[in-house]
Amino acid sequence: MDELDRNIIGLLGADARMSVATLARRLKVARSTIQARLERLETNGVIVGYTLKLGETAREGRLRTSVLLTIEPRAQGAILTRLKAIHEVERVFTTSGRFDFLLQIACPNTQVLDQVLDQIGAMTGVKSSESLIHLSTKIDRAV
Repeated sequence: MDELDRNIIGLLGADARMSVATLARRLKVARSTIQARLERLETNGVIVGYTLKLGETAREGRLRTSVLLTIEPRAQGAILTRLKAIHEVERVFTTSGRFDFLLQIACPNTQVLDQVLDQIGAMTGVKSSESLIHLSTKIDRAV
């Protein structure tokens, strides 16, 4: 990836609906150059899809939580399978340090969050968990 590729990704990260013509105009390159770069970025798996990013208004009805899990050795596969079945679990990351997983969870209210946390805590292989409820977003640069 070069500077042009990073600029294309940056502009699309801010507005995934931006047209190829607008990208070309903003980056001062030919439309065909942008089209070829996009095709290459997609083929190489750098860009795997185009999406939208919800604003705070759309997220108001969702209680967002990060959950840090410590699991037993060799339990990762079984736990991941069970976590995939829980709709409220949006993302699961492996981590370094004293926790094995970082989960991002979104629930409509505290009652559902409590049920989800109980369900996760009861899984065979989960040794401990720590929950952090998100209060407000101060910086969000995620693409």
